[in-house]
Amino acid sequence: MIDKIKLVLSALLLVAGIAGFYILADKALVLRILAILAGLAAAIAVLWTTPQGQTALGFVGESVAEAKKVVWPTRKETIQTAIAVFILVAIVAAFLAVVDIGFAYMVQWLMGRSA
Repeated sequence: MIDKIKLVLSALLLVAGIAGFYILADKALVLRILAILAGLAAAIAVLWTTPQGQTALGFVGESVAEAKKVVWPTRKETIQTAIAVFILVAIVAAFLAVVDIGFAYMVQWLMGRSA
């Protein structure tokens, strides 16, 4: 029961941080960001005291560790892939345009209308 109350309190703290961001709309951006960070930090602190929170935060930590293992493509590979995508998009667009025009003529022919 206590853990559920802590989970709800954690969610409310996060919502309070987000609400603080909007309530301080006329203040400096730094102050608004600090409101969100304070709410997030308080929510994580309360969340850490529950078994579900420790499991969730452990999962986040493991996810970050796995993301650091990702091998990102080089600039050359990224450019080559982007060019291939653009070319294929152009080819598919041209094909679909031809098919669309063909269907339009077939429908007009079937309905007995002249093109």
